[in-house]
Amino acid sequence: MWLLGRTAALRCLWAGGRPAARRLSSSGPPWRLLFFGSDHFAVESLKVLTSNRSSSGGVVETLEVVALPGDVPVKRFALQNQLPVHSWPPHPVDGQFDVGVVVSFGCLLPEKLINKFPHGILNVHPSLLPRWRGPAPIFHTIMHGDAVTGVSIIQIRPHRFDVGPLLQQELHQVPEGCTAEQLEAALSSKGAHLLLDTLRTLSERIAHKREQSQSGGTFAPKINASMSWVEWEEQTCDQISCLHCAIGSRIPLRTTWMGRTITLLDFVGRCHISLLDERSRAAPGSVSYQKESNTLAVSCKDGWVGFRSVVLKKRLTAGDFYNGYLHQTLHRKSACDITRAQFITRKHGGDAKDMRENSTS
Repeated sequence: MWLLGRTAALRCLWAGGRPAARRLSSSGPPWRLLFFGSDHFAVESLKVLTSNRSSSGGVVETLEVVALPGDVPVKRFALQNQLPVHSWPPHPVDGQFDVGVVVSFGCLLPEKLINKFPHGILNVHPSLLPRWRGPAPIFHTIMHGDAVTGVSIIQIRPHRFDVGPLLQQELHQVPEGCTAEQLEAALSSKGAHLLLDTLRTLSERIAHKREQSQSGGTFAPKINASMSWVEWEEQTCDQISCLHCAIGSRIPLRTTWMGRTITLLDFVGRCHISLLDERSRAAPGSVSYQKESNTLAVSCKDGWVGFRSVVLKKRLTAGDFYNGYLHQTLHRKSACDITRAQFITRKHGGDAKDMRENSTS
């Protein structure tokens, strides 16, 4: 169903059962835009376009929105700001729009629809394409410790995501310790303003567009629960920190202890531990309780990382877990007791419950 505002309704003038002819496509701004989006990242671009529409000398003449089913952020914003909202897939749009804009929409647009826009459809993508094509570029930027990322404005092509020619790119330095949420906020704002700048000089940008490099392409799949398992033997302190910053707020890090799943909370980063025997090196997964900071320090590939609380049936502080489960075993020397004082990397595979968890995004 079409949810048409007054502007859209005035355009739908019928003559003999067909929409009345509209003016030919504009060769320059202000543009008639159709916006495709879904999440909070997309809302930032829609906000900027909405604000520009009401300004004198702006690049937006009219603005309408295509939203996915459900109570998605883009639809809520559009309705709150009296923007016409179309359901997906939209009804025929012949002659109604100059340019399409896609931001975090998640659906491939068919070639037949793309061809209805005389100046093509633009996409705001939060990475420096061709690096991190796919649905979760921000998470993978953080997870892999990229020091530099950015936003790309491309023209979309049918059949594949994120492969169209580049119109503009802007770099962004990733601060140390930056979380996915913090990076999303920064790139959503930067992408929105880069989109507006692209629309101001769109004809020139299209004339000088360039194809993406054939090298350096990487894929950013959706995050899932299987990514949250810490591999103590393989991952360094920095890699565990990046993993936490990328997904920790949505999917807390996990490990196993005595065959049970332990959820690791309140990550504090690298810990500096002094062993009584400096010549020995703790096995990966070994746990040391730091009473002064109430932290569980866990040995990994190149050092120790700390957590101040865990979940084992219920949430426990590091001190509670130590006193209730580890105090006796940490002071014994048998092989069995040493194992009881270790977190164990989960083997790949798992039961049906884990498989269901791993399919979530």
